[in-house]
Amino acid sequence: MQPSAAPLHRTGMRIRLVPLAFIAIAFAGFACNSNQSPDQLRQETAKDTATLKKDTQAVAEGIKQGLTENKSVDINKASKDDLRTLPGINDHLADRIIAERPYSDKYQLVSRGALTDKQYEKVQDQIAIGH
Repeated sequence: MQPSAAPLHRTGMRIRLVPLAFIAIAFAGFACNSNQSPDQLRQETAKDTATLKKDTQAVAEGIKQGLTENKSVDINKASKDDLRTLPGINDHLADRIIAERPYSDKYQLVSRGALTDKQYEKVQDQIAIGH
């Protein structure tokens, strides 16, 4: 197993436990309503469970999209504001990055003097070169 697979597995477990918690809360709410017949309770539970299932699937898909979405900043195309979202990049550094464009390799940020090695280490995993 790769080291990065373990956190995703734990996250997956949390995602599976969330619907169970919602179901338990729903059942607790139904149990408190003693005016319902068993058939009414069964029908309402089935309806609410179907709604919960649909909503849970939407939440899970959103979480998956958020985890897998590529959030890299393209240093050849990013605006000054986009570059400033990177850790340690201020207006001055963003201007230096833009002035040295285009880049064919991420490390050219250092070799061309736009960033120091220490600054590059902070952003290297969050930047990309678009094609």
